[in-house]
Amino acid sequence: MLKCVEDRGGIFFMVRVVPRASRTGFAGDHDGVLRVRLAAPPVDGAANDELIALLAEALRIPRRAVEIVHGHNAKSKRIRVCGTNRQAVLDLAALGLR
Repeated sequence: MLKCVEDRGGIFFMVRVVPRASRTGFAGDHDGVLRVRLAAPPVDGAANDELIALLAEALRIPRRAVEIVHGHNAKSKRIRVCGTNRQAVLDLAALGLR
């Protein structure tokens, strides 16, 4: 089950990205961390941009409501989202590949 913490500043959770995947989508969770496959390469922030766009679209919130708090240059990232509820974030792991 995805581990997420709700705070005044939003909902925080961890993401593990796999850049240069064949297609972009969610790959479930592993040890409480959301696994995401990204078709974009980790060059010039392209993978981070694609991750933000994917999360915003899946949660139906604006891109500005999704922030990478920690791990901009790493595969493991701490994410903060605003404008949604905890259950919507927990449901991301069940989406599977899109």
